[in-house]
Amino acid sequence: MTDQASAADALVFFGATGDLARKQIFPALYGMVAHGELDVPVVGVAFSQWSVDDLRERARSSVTAALPDADPEVLERLIGLLRYVDGDYRDPATFEALRDALEGRHRPVHYLAIPPALFGTVVQGLASVDLDRDARVVVEKPFGRDLASARELDAVVRSAFPEESIFRIDHFLGKEEIMNLLYFRFANSFLEPVWNRDHVASVQITIAEDFGVQGRGPFYESAGALRDVIENHVFQIVALLAMEPPAYQGYFAVHQAKANVFRAMRPLTRHDIVRGQFEGFREEPGVSPTSDTETYVAARLFIDSWRWAGVPWYLRTGKKMPTTAHEVVVEFKKPPQPLFDDAMMAQRPNHLRFRLQPDGEIALGARIKTPGEEFVGEQRELTVPTAGAQARRPYERLLGDALQGDRALFTTEDSVEAAWTVVDRVLTDHAPAIRYQPGTWGPAEADTLIGADGPWYEPKGRKA
Repeated sequence: MTDQASAADALVFFGATGDLARKQIFPALYGMVAHGELDVPVVGVAFSQWSVDDLRERARSSVTAALPDADPEVLERLIGLLRYVDGDYRDPATFEALRDALEGRHRPVHYLAIPPALFGTVVQGLASVDLDRDARVVVEKPFGRDLASARELDAVVRSAFPEESIFRIDHFLGKEEIMNLLYFRFANSFLEPVWNRDHVASVQITIAEDFGVQGRGPFYESAGALRDVIENHVFQIVALLAMEPPAYQGYFAVHQAKANVFRAMRPLTRHDIVRGQFEGFREEPGVSPTSDTETYVAARLFIDSWRWAGVPWYLRTGKKMPTTAHEVVVEFKKPPQPLFDDAMMAQRPNHLRFRLQPDGEIALGARIKTPGEEFVGEQRELTVPTAGAQARRPYERLLGDALQGDRALFTTEDSVEAAWTVVDRVLTDHAPAIRYQPGTWGPAEADTLIGADGPWYEPKGRKA
C-alpha cells in the first residue's frame, strides 16, 4: 500500500505547545523513534513565545510522565530531531521561518493539531511559501459541525492540497481493537454465510464512560455526544462491521466499501434517537445553566443495503455511566424450529461480542447442555482475549502511516460528508435532552427505543 519513494522527509506540527501535544503527540513520537519509524526533523510551530529549549523540555516531561520506563537514549534521539518556530499564524514571516527551518526538505507532512477555525489561515500560509508542494496535511477531527461546515472545511484544505494528500485523523481508527474488527471479519471465512439479514437479528454498540467532561465543558457544550462520538467513532465501527468485502487489497478499496455503508445509512429522525444529559452538567465551568446539550445518545439506525435491510443497529454513548467500556454485540436470530423449549424461551439468543475496551476480547455466546438426562442448557461465552502488551499508541501508528503515505486508517472526504448526511437533520430537529443520574445507564426512554430487541447488553467494564 506504500513505497519508500513516498516517505516524508520532515514532520511539522502546528499546535506544538498545546495540550494534545503534551498528552498524546510527544509520547507517540517517542514510540516512533523507538520502533525506527522516525528519523527526520520534527518542527513544532506555535505562538507561545517559546524557544526550542522550551519545546525540548516539554517533550522530555511529556514522555517521562506518560512512559516512566522510557529509554533515555531513545528520548535523546527524539530531542535531537526537534526544531521550533514561534510565530503568529497570521504573520507571513512565520511561514518564511518555517521554510528556513525545514532546510530544503521537500516532502514534509504538516500536522494541524489546532482548532478547525485556524485551518484556512495555516493552509494559506503554507501555500504562500510553496510548502504545500509535494507535501501532505494531517487534520484533526472534528471535521465540521454539520454537513455544510464539513464541506466548507474540505474546500479550505482542498484549496492547497489534493485529496490524496489529505489525511483526516481520527485517533479511534488507530486503536488495535478497532483494527481487529476489520481483520477478524475478512481473515475468517466462517462468518460470511451468517453475516447478513437472514441470520442477524440486531446489532448493539455501546461506548460508555464513567467520567464526565473532565474540564472540557466549553467544548462539549458546543459539540455534544451526537457530534463527538456517534457521527464519527461509532459510525466507523458500524462501517467496519457492515461493509462488503473490499474488491482488492489496498486502502482505496476499504475506503470505498466503508463509504458505501455511510451512503446506505437511512438518515436519522427525531423518533430514532433519545438524548440525555447527566445531572450536574449545567454546573460545569463553561456550560450554560440552561444547556440542552446531550451527554448521552441512544440511536436506532437502519442500513438500506441488500445485506442489512431490516436489521436494526442500536447505538449508544454516554458520560457518567456505571463503567467505562466499548463493546459491540451482534445478536443472531433464534433457531427456526423449537426443538428444545428452554432454548426458545431463553432471553438471549446466540451472539458475537467484540470487547474493545478496557481489555480486548472476542466472545461467542452459545447455549451449552447442562449435565443430566434433561435436554436443558444455559448460555455460555467462549472467549478469546485479543489484547496484547505490545499494542501501539493510536497516534504513533497514525502519524507513522502519514509519514509513509499509507491512508488506510484515515477518513476520506466522501465518507465524512455521507456520515454527516445521516445525522444532519437530528442535530437541530430533536426532543429536549432528558436528565439522568450519574452512575446509571441513561434515560429510561432508551429502553423504549430498543423495545422488543432489548434489553441492552450490559458491557464488561473497567476492572476494579
